[in-house]
Amino acid sequence: MMKDTAVKAMFETIAPSYDFQNSFLSLRRDIYWRKVLAETLDVKEGGIVLDVAVGTAETALAISLRHPQARIVGVDFSPGMLVVGRKKINDREHNSRISLTAGDGRRLPIRSNSVDAVTISFGIRNVEERYLALGEFHRVLKAGGKLYIMEFSYPDQPQLHRLYRFYFDHILPPLGNLISRTNYAYSYLAESVDSFPDDEAFSAEITAAGFADLNIKKLTFGISKIFQGRKEAQ
Repeated sequence: MMKDTAVKAMFETIAPSYDFQNSFLSLRRDIYWRKVLAETLDVKEGGIVLDVAVGTAETALAISLRHPQARIVGVDFSPGMLVVGRKKINDREHNSRISLTAGDGRRLPIRSNSVDAVTISFGIRNVEERYLALGEFHRVLKAGGKLYIMEFSYPDQPQLHRLYRFYFDHILPPLGNLISRTNYAYSYLAESVDSFPDDEAFSAEITAAGFADLNIKKLTFGISKIFQGRKEAQ
C-alpha cells in the first residue's frame, strides 16, 4: 500500500482532471453512486454532515442538493483537491451550506460529539491506519449519529465478477494512467481495491470502532457499496 505522503502527492497531481477521470472511467456511475449516498443519508433539518476525504466536493454537493437544510463540512488532506472543490462550490452558489477545510481523517479538526452524520466516499481505502479514522468518525459523531462509508468492491455474480475483473485488471489501469497523465494512479486504484478487506472483515472493523446497526447497500451489482453504522447512545 502507498504511504499517505505518496497518496497525497498523487491526489495533488491528478486534482485538476479528477472529476473527468472518475466520470469517464466509471461511465458516469460515480455521479449516480454519490446521488444514492445523498438519498440514503438520514439527517434532520439543521443537521451537520461531515464529509471526510471531500476531495473536489462532488459528494458534498450531492448532499447539499438533496438536503438543502443541512450544513456540510468537508475535510481533505490535499490542498489541490480543495482548490477545485471550493471553486465548484462557489460557482454553484452552495457557499452558505458547504465549507471546506484541510485535515487528516486520522486526526480530524472537528470537535467531539458535534456532527449528525459522517460520510466518506472512496477514501477509507487510502487510509493505512483505518482503525484511527474509524475511531475519529466515532468521536466526532453525536450519540445516535450515522456513519456512511462508500467504497469500491467487486460484483458478487460470478460471470459479472470475471468480466469486471478483466476490465479492472487489464483495461482500467493503463487507460486511467493515460488519462491522468501518471504511470501509477489507476494501477494503485486496482491494487488498493484488491487489498481492501471483504465485507465481513470491514464490518468487524466498523463494529470494533463502536458502531452498531451495521448495514451494507450494494450499488451497480456490488461494484460500489455503502457501509452504514450508528453511534450508540452513551
